[in-house]
Amino acid sequence: MTTKSDAKIENATSATASAEISSAEAVKADIVKADVVVIGAGLSGLVTATLAAGAGRRVIILDQEHKDSLGGQAWWSFGGLFLVDTPEQRRLGVKDSFELAWDDWLGSANFAPGAAEGIGPDRYGYAWARSFVEAAAGDLRPWLHSLGVRWFPFVQWAERGGYLVGGHGNSVPRFHITWGTGPGLVAPFAARARELEKQGRLEFRFRHRVTELIKTDGKVTGVRAQILQDDAAIRASEEFEGRGKPSSRDIVGEVELTANAVVVASGGIGANPELARDRWNPEVGKLPARMLHGVPDSTDGAMLGIAQQAGAALVHEDRMWHYPEGIANHSPVWTKHGIRILPGPSSLWLDAEGKRLPAPLFPGFDALGALQHITKGEHDHSWFILNKTIMETEFALSGSEQNPDLTGKDIPLLAQRVLPGAVGPVAKFAKESPEFLWADTVTELAAKMNALTSATPGSSGHIDAAELAEHIRLRDEQVATGLGKDPQVVATRAARDFWVDRRIRVAPPRPITDAKDGPLLAVRLSVLTRKTLGGLWCDLSGRVLKEDGTVLDGLWAVGEAAGFGGGGVHGHRALEGTFVGGCIHTGRVTGRALTTAG
Repeated sequence: MTTKSDAKIENATSATASAEISSAEAVKADIVKADVVVIGAGLSGLVTATLAAGAGRRVIILDQEHKDSLGGQAWWSFGGLFLVDTPEQRRLGVKDSFELAWDDWLGSANFAPGAAEGIGPDRYGYAWARSFVEAAAGDLRPWLHSLGVRWFPFVQWAERGGYLVGGHGNSVPRFHITWGTGPGLVAPFAARARELEKQGRLEFRFRHRVTELIKTDGKVTGVRAQILQDDAAIRASEEFEGRGKPSSRDIVGEVELTANAVVVASGGIGANPELARDRWNPEVGKLPARMLHGVPDSTDGAMLGIAQQAGAALVHEDRMWHYPEGIANHSPVWTKHGIRILPGPSSLWLDAEGKRLPAPLFPGFDALGALQHITKGEHDHSWFILNKTIMETEFALSGSEQNPDLTGKDIPLLAQRVLPGAVGPVAKFAKESPEFLWADTVTELAAKMNALTSATPGSSGHIDAAELAEHIRLRDEQVATGLGKDPQVVATRAARDFWVDRRIRVAPPRPITDAKDGPLLAVRLSVLTRKTLGGLWCDLSGRVLKEDGTVLDGLWAVGEAAGFGGGGVHGHRALEGTFVGGCIHTGRVTGRALTTAG
């Protein structure tokens, strides 16, 4: 069921599989026994492990990073959840239902024919998708609420789509931001894990990098792992106490663990740009040589290759979810650390040659469609064109560390979002980022855009000042009518019908060149690697399958490693809020299944 040659993933894992112990005082390998071994201490791994251990299984969680990385990528996230027909939506007058959400999912996923009938490569992805949407419209929110999770009351509208009915996008706002963002979502599961650890039912083994799955008579019965040097003391003085920073790969020992079940919860390939480029569908161009990374360096995809070497099937490897709206972090934590702009709909979006992206590829409407348009052009960047007022109203930044008010549950700080001016993190980027270009005239703006492109090795593209001025003139002319025919102008005006958008997310429709809203601003956008939509092929309980569709006994997968369920729950496109939500859902389903497995 693989989609293409796996030479790259073999390269990514061979160094791990053949690594030699570098320390003269290396610890001799020993054997440890458990009922369940979970590989990865991220959100999906925590959910799986706590449910299994809570039901009486002896569980060991392995992670190649330090204990300060507990929660994995989810800790860094905005903590947004795709939820359906919630009290938060109803209070805002949003009318949602399972049926509407499922129609939106199917329109976005574009599953292969036969999936609904249980036929073909998408059959398990389809079934997992329906299970997830049922949970999002059913007991997922009450269950999380019972664990102490709460949400920001203003539901956001991600992936607006803009296509005809039956196409991609959310019909209504469904993006529920967790109060406390990613750390707030991780917290109850981390606390439960620590409680089970004290009871002796769950054990963490950090700095353990799995290099091999052990098989006995065709069944996965354990793992071999390298013990990496503990450099936590060095990292403790760094920002976030070193969380997310590249850690030492010096090997100080080895260990073998046996288990009735091994669960892969190691994430995707977002920090492995070579692998991402190799797997990218060539029908939509190619990913550029210069990209930003939206995940820590440890998210390298190595465990997927190790599972494949043991006989697991990888499916839909060319399906990915990267963002076209990345900007380089002015204070990077990991290698090529990028931040995603969460834009409102008003900015003009131009490619590297100064051409407007076609409808409906407007800011906030179809991230993957915009990315594919850019990769077909084989440039490494695009541009937002706006002014200071639009930036202050419509720009937000993804990630827990970029939203200190929500992450810190700081109500006075949060209240500033409804006041004039940009929120603090956006204002800091506006001041410090060399990718935020300010100008008083269009000619000056174009010159700065071209200068930045010329100064960036490998970048190409040219902005013609006269053409840029014409784009802005025509857009402003449409806005001035109060109506207009331009679909972006019409969509922006319609967005303000939703109270949340009108209050904090969408600027009043005015000309970009309006002097009181200036100066003009161009923001250079780069591709930001993020998610793997394909992954290990799994049945409806999370058991990993082989190429022929039979179960690879003893091996399970959850979260991004499982394509968030079945090897491809999203199909070809995601609706947002489905990543951390997918980690929770797959962890919950598989954790419960492990309690009854032999």
